[in-house]
Formats: sequence, C-alpha cells, structure tokens
Amino acid sequence: MKEEINVLIKEDEIVARVKELAEQINRDYEGKTLHLICILKGSVFFTCELAKYITVPVTIDFMSVSSYGNGMTSSGSITISQDLIMSLENREVLIIEDIVDSGRTLSYLAHMLEKRGPKSLRICTLLDKPACRVKPACRVSEVDVAYTGFEIDDLFVVGFGLDYAQKYRNLPYIGELKIKED
Repeated sequence: MKEEINVLIKEDEIVARVKELAEQINRDYEGKTLHLICILKGSVFFTCELAKYITVPVTIDFMSVSSYGNGMTSSGSITISQDLIMSLENREVLIIEDIVDSGRTLSYLAHMLEKRGPKSLRICTLLDKPACRVKPACRVSEVDVAYTGFEIDDLFVVGFGLDYAQKYRNLPYIGELKIKED
C-alpha cells in the first residue's frame, strides 16, 4: 500500500481564513472573556493559530474525544480519554474542532458540556463536511457550527493537525489522503 497526499488547502489560505474567523469571534465576544476548549489531538494546530489572532481575553482547556481510532471512518463509538480541568459554569465557551464529519461526536460532546452550565456554548471548526451529517439520536441535538473555516467534500484529509494513524499532523497544509495498492 502506498499513501499519496494531494494538497487541498494551502498553508497561506488556512492562515488567511483563520485570521478572518478570529476577527468575527473578536466582534462576537467583544467585552467578554472567551473560554476555548481544544479537542485533542487534531485541533491543537488550529486552536493555537486561532488564539494568536483573538484579541479578547482567552482561557484554554483541553479535552480528548475520539471516534476514529486508527481507521479512515468513524467507528461510531465515542471515547473521552481526557476531560476538562476547568469548570464551564457561567463561561462563554467555544469548542474548537478540527473537522466535523457525521456530527455524532460533536453533538454528543456539546450535549454533555451544555449540562455543565456555560453562559453560552458555540462550535468553531476548521473543516466541515456537511454532506456527511447523520441524524442525531433523539436526546442529542443537531450540530450547529457557528464558525467554519472551510467546507469540503467527503474526502479523507490530513495535515494541520489532522492525521491518519497518528501520521501527517505536522503538514502545514491540508491534503487529501489516497491509499493506493502497490
């Protein structure tokens, strides 16, 4: 098997869009302190880049949530391997995600975090695949993404934090991964 990566979104395009998102977030949270929740590991690169351009006061916490394992498709089973350290009570909360596919993981996560009493809870994602959404379970609401970097087709992508079996996170661009037989 040979792995091939074709550039989909260049580094300068990512940085320009991140700056635009930060400007919108700055306007929306003017006069407030914003609490960022970085979803590990994939959104670390995006969270750090975004935080550089946010001018309102920011606190950051981390949560590790997964439904992929080492595969190229979601397992449908959601695992929380690291929970938040800080309380969300009465905070303006922004979940930072690398990519929204089916929406199952993020829907589950948002539902769980809403129970912790934040003043507001919104979602920001670098990549969104709206064509991949599935109808959530009745007790969980649909994913409502407030800030989206780029909408993409149903492709398997790596780079800028996104991985395949823990590889390729360090690429400065987003590329489509294709696996070819030798």
